[in-house]
Amino acid sequence: MSEPLIRTENLKKYFQVREGTLHAVDDITLEIPKGKTLGLVGESGCGKSTLGRTLIRLLDPTSGKIYFQGQDITDVKGRQLRAMRKEMQIIFQDPLSSLDPRKPVHELIAEPLAAAKVCRSREERYRRVLELMDTVGLARRFVSAYPHELDGGRRQRVGIARALALNPSFIVCDEPVSSLDVSIQAQILNLLMDLQEERALTYLFITHDLLVVRHISDEIMVMYLGQCVEKAPSDELFKHPLHPYTKALLSAIPVPDIRMRRKPVMLEGEVTDPVDPKEGCRFAGRCSQCKEACLRTPYALQEVSPGHYTSCVLYRQNV
Repeated sequence: MSEPLIRTENLKKYFQVREGTLHAVDDITLEIPKGKTLGLVGESGCGKSTLGRTLIRLLDPTSGKIYFQGQDITDVKGRQLRAMRKEMQIIFQDPLSSLDPRKPVHELIAEPLAAAKVCRSREERYRRVLELMDTVGLARRFVSAYPHELDGGRRQRVGIARALALNPSFIVCDEPVSSLDVSIQAQILNLLMDLQEERALTYLFITHDLLVVRHISDEIMVMYLGQCVEKAPSDELFKHPLHPYTKALLSAIPVPDIRMRRKPVMLEGEVTDPVDPKEGCRFAGRCSQCKEACLRTPYALQEVSPGHYTSCVLYRQNV
């Protein structure tokens, strides 16, 4: 495997709330090789978006380390942080709410160019905007259109153009197709994959759609209440899921052939409170295979087979 472009060590992001400390991201260690895609899946509220925003330093980590291109960027600030952000961008989930409704397309795409002062004149910036529109497949006739005049797919292409404007090497894709029609989803996914091949881009692809994440990802990480419960190459995860939570997620994937449909795994019980959670597995309250050790064993990933990790007590040694 090639050298990771970005990696973390025991990354944590906590928020102070009225009830205590919310463990949004708790002890995440990951690495993404250059030119590859790490898919990040899990229920809404499990910390996926918080992890993505912490990686690119839109949020400051509570503890742990973030390394980008071999450099520790955990505590960089000011001019150094602004320079680093040219290499790290994000595509947001809702293209409408992430675009200023008062600005036309050419101004929206030009915003990062103007902020970074990479063009010497307005004419050069405008030419660059047209090039980016061509790159993402957005017709030039929309150059003066406003966001409300575009459909969801075109708005998301504007968002992708903005993310590409400064030629980054790493992009966080925060559920970029979840608000789009299925036919438009395929177009945007194919665009992202083509751009990755052409520009050697590295993605963190956040989604709750397992079929989408399998299509685009080289490796998949499953999160539950701020923690990684399983991580494996894409095909391996779908063929041999280990953690009960992963199995429940996969069982919910719709299958068109009724003869091949699997019985869905129904999750019952109470969801663990992410505010000041107790020791042990956070999935224990909903797991049908919960053991006494699950309630007392600290969270830890273990490599069960080459490249396949899980935190389930069923696969730990000496339990």
